[in-house]
Amino acid sequence: MNIKVALFEDNDRLRKGLQLLIDGSKGFRCVGAFPNCSNLIENIRELNPDVVLMDIQMPGISGIDGVRMIKENFPEIKILMQTIFEEDEKIFASICNGAEGYILKNTPPALLLQSLRELYDGGAEILEAIREIHEGGSPMTPSVANRVLKMVKNKSIELYPDSFDLTRRETEILSGLVKGMSYKMISDACTISMDTVSMHIKNIYRKLQVHSKSEAVVKAIRGKIV
Repeated sequence: MNIKVALFEDNDRLRKGLQLLIDGSKGFRCVGAFPNCSNLIENIRELNPDVVLMDIQMPGISGIDGVRMIKENFPEIKILMQTIFEEDEKIFASICNGAEGYILKNTPPALLLQSLRELYDGGAEILEAIREIHEGGSPMTPSVANRVLKMVKNKSIELYPDSFDLTRRETEILSGLVKGMSYKMISDACTISMDTVSMHIKNIYRKLQVHSKSEAVVKAIRGKIV
């Protein structure tokens, strides 16, 4: 079954290129490509995509506001933001509004497709060298993770009780997520299996009361959990 992707990008050339990439890739189908979010809710309701690829900065309704609108009406739909290095505040705002994933606009096509698939069902292998395997996780490149880290440190610190009773291993793995490490990198660093990493991360999500890697990263940084 194809993963249905809806695309929102104001750059005509980039939008058409992404549409061709998605439609030309096995297992994917671009159900709609739009230059703005002016009819966002109507478009999403009609197309019923599995994943939305959203540009952060667009004229009129921004991608940040678009995320909020989608999540308020269709909370089950996954959203992958496209961003550039100089948009720390916008990245953070997108996280707060419910976006699951973040990827840079200069990301290689194979990694973009991998990120879309991860949001849909997790664990699919496309290229071993670039894969980041996890179930229901959120793609976040190390460069973006580092910028989120620096930016969130300047925010007011929120205090959380007893670090949510995370075990030493869970704290170690959460620290790896904050650094932008993939499941494979964490597995190698901790000398444990990928299945064990996945199990620990599910426990981390449960204890932190979050549903994605980006939410866990923000909560860990703001609360000085790691």
